[in-house]
Amino acid sequence: MKDWNLQSWRSKPIVQQPIYKDQKLLKSVEDTLRSYPPLIFAQEVRSLKKKLAKASRGEAFLLQGGDCAESFAEFNADNIRDFFKLFLQMSVVLTFAGGKPIVKVGRIAGQFAKPRSSDFEEIDGVKLPSYRGDIINSIEFSKEAREPDPYRMLRAYNQSAATQNLIRAFARGGFADLHKVNSWNLGFTAQSSANERYKEMTSKITQALEFMEACGINAKNTPNMNQTVLYSSHEALLLNYEEALTRRDSLSGDWYDCSAHMLWIGDRTRQLDHAHVEFLRGVKNPIGVKAGPSMDEEELLKLCDSLNPENEEGRLNIIVRMGATKVTKELPKLIRAVKKEGKNVLWSCDPMHANTLKTEDGFKTRPFDSILLEVKNFFDIHKAEGTYAGGIHLEMTGKDVTECIGGAQAIKEENLSSRYHTHCDPRLNANQALELAFLIADTLKQ
Repeated sequence: MKDWNLQSWRSKPIVQQPIYKDQKLLKSVEDTLRSYPPLIFAQEVRSLKKKLAKASRGEAFLLQGGDCAESFAEFNADNIRDFFKLFLQMSVVLTFAGGKPIVKVGRIAGQFAKPRSSDFEEIDGVKLPSYRGDIINSIEFSKEAREPDPYRMLRAYNQSAATQNLIRAFARGGFADLHKVNSWNLGFTAQSSANERYKEMTSKITQALEFMEACGINAKNTPNMNQTVLYSSHEALLLNYEEALTRRDSLSGDWYDCSAHMLWIGDRTRQLDHAHVEFLRGVKNPIGVKAGPSMDEEELLKLCDSLNPENEEGRLNIIVRMGATKVTKELPKLIRAVKKEGKNVLWSCDPMHANTLKTEDGFKTRPFDSILLEVKNFFDIHKAEGTYAGGIHLEMTGKDVTECIGGAQAIKEENLSSRYHTHCDPRLNANQALELAFLIADTLKQ
């Protein structure tokens, strides 16, 4: 690490980065962020890393999920609460039915920047810079709104701080008490088949809790029964923001990116000699790398060497996003290469991104059947290779949206326009996410 420093990424090629017109203003905003308190703490990161190490050994399972892109407009306590409820529901399903501890990591409190396939967007002959997430510019289609604005980083920080605060209150203040497992239901899921199964399961949990209390095991002597931990994560895309929130830990002397507990590098920014890999190799957070169908064995092994030179357990999460059919062809060779070289990685499945399609009406959507098939194939491949399917990475929301087609609700293409609210990519709604959690739990049990 002798050739790494906090700004060494600035000398490297970079993609998916906005061009700010006012460099003095940009520097002023970066300096302001450097003076702000960290959003997370190094000890929390070390705790997460230990849990991810267990998941890499098959002793736990990573549930990572949340919004495609957080927005300023939809920021309110109800949305955070509903997301947290859904996460609790999915976690208890996976824990109870799957029989493993669940490591909970949200795409929240920082997931504002989004990579785009094109630098520009054209509507009715008007060509403007693409929307890159609320931390950079506005989704509104106008010249002024699409201009990158450094001040948006300050608003993103403040929203992330408030979100972290509320999540910690929910997690530690009794909202996550297992005795309230029945109250986590979301109103619109009440009539779903997944909810019926959820009620059956919670009835068994309630009986188990009553038995444990009769044996003297309760929340007073076992805090895990009424509190939990939800870690934060986001794609480390806007490096000006990430650098400004990186701090040296006073105990270890190591650098930690204090914008989130876990960061990941996207499929479009994982070039070995580019800025994003350069920056993240120097911080001690757990790091994820998205692995699409273009990833080959040599590149993956080099990424392992660069991002995890000490081959530390819990440090590197390979997030596979290849598509329902391509995963069967492309993933086995990556697993074999990593296994042969003895690299410690956590394998998780992102069944969302490579299963996206566009309807005739112009809506981006994802078929639930394709999502389910990629998950199934992912588990089957690991079983065949003698390795562990360690986690799932989902874009989802606690809201009753209609963005992904299929599932028990049988959402069709013609239904998409009724409640299509995403700022970028389609998300599973709470019904679909809970349904998927049960299917994953069944697979874990097997």
